[in-house]
Amino acid sequence: MLNLRKLFSWWTFVVPGIAVVALGASWGRQVSSVWMVILALVLVGAVLAAVHHAETIAHHVGEPFGSLLLAVAVTVIEVSLILMLMMGSGGNTQTLARDSIFAVTMMTINGIVGLCLLASARRDHLARFNAEGAGSALGAVILLAGLTLILPRFTTSAPGMAFTSVQLVSIGILSLVVYGLFVYTQTIRHRDVFLPPDRSGAHPDCECQQGEGTGISPVASADNAADEEYDESQAPHKVSPRVLVASLGFLLIALVDVVGLAKVESPGIESLVAHFGFPPALVGVLIALIILLPETIAALKAANRSHMQTSLNLAYGSAMASIGLTIPVLALASFWLPGHLLLGLDAVHIALFAISAVVSILTIVRGRANVLQGGLHLVLFVAFLLLTILP
Repeated sequence: MLNLRKLFSWWTFVVPGIAVVALGASWGRQVSSVWMVILALVLVGAVLAAVHHAETIAHHVGEPFGSLLLAVAVTVIEVSLILMLMMGSGGNTQTLARDSIFAVTMMTINGIVGLCLLASARRDHLARFNAEGAGSALGAVILLAGLTLILPRFTTSAPGMAFTSVQLVSIGILSLVVYGLFVYTQTIRHRDVFLPPDRSGAHPDCECQQGEGTGISPVASADNAADEEYDESQAPHKVSPRVLVASLGFLLIALVDVVGLAKVESPGIESLVAHFGFPPALVGVLIALIILLPETIAALKAANRSHMQTSLNLAYGSAMASIGLTIPVLALASFWLPGHLLLGLDAVHIALFAISAVVSILTIVRGRANVLQGGLHLVLFVAFLLLTILP
């Protein structure tokens, strides 16, 4: 049973309130280095509180609605932060949206997926998931990334790596359509393929070795034990209306805290990046690391409980929401944002994404993965970070 006392720890109520006070005290003011460090700690606390309350709601509604809710919540943070930085910064922010979206994409399909595969495979020898559902989500991510981040590199109607206004609005509508189709498929039409596979039976091409003298596969035994845990923890746990409303309210407060504090911290981040001579694209990577902290924690928790399908739902759902919801909003906002939105990736990042897409397909296609696949994805994510810092 769900331990509500543990779920509703006192700090999940206190930290968002502290963050509100800190945000009000620092908004629009020049803050010192020490205060910036304190605000960064409060920001991390607000993110953890947001995860806590989002998981409460996710437990109530069950899968895959819980993963969808957290993905949308994180995307709200991303869109708000990008718009605030682009409208309030005096520097060149034309590539900020592209850098942030691509960093989110690479962190989800390589960073989060790699960590979760390693965690799940180390626990159960093989990480198992529904290949049909994960493959559908991955296909949508690849399509959205191709439409919004790769095509602008090759269009000729607008100078540079940008869409014209008509192209941007059209691509924004198409992105919204793709995301809407995925949500409909995930939550209504084919919800079953986004739930963990039936692990009670033997896998058709299982490579497990039989235990000595027992005739029972040790891996299958671990899977059956994990199934028992899944049956209890993955089913929806209904909470009282008061608890649900409180979680929703504090989730919204925590999300506002995260956006506001990240805005306050952004000048310090930009100054730090410029001080060390790093490329501006690193700002987008740091934004992605901040906004994806809730998803990363939730996905790792699921993987450590042998719920790899939930981890994949979170990772690919976040990548889809980041593109499918951010691009339409930016297309609408582009009419009053300064300058053009440069969405096209450079050749190095296109090559990295192509390699990531191929490796991801090979990982997903069999419906199971081992530590090797997890390591491959993490290597790709490290390569992305390296080539962002040292292009």
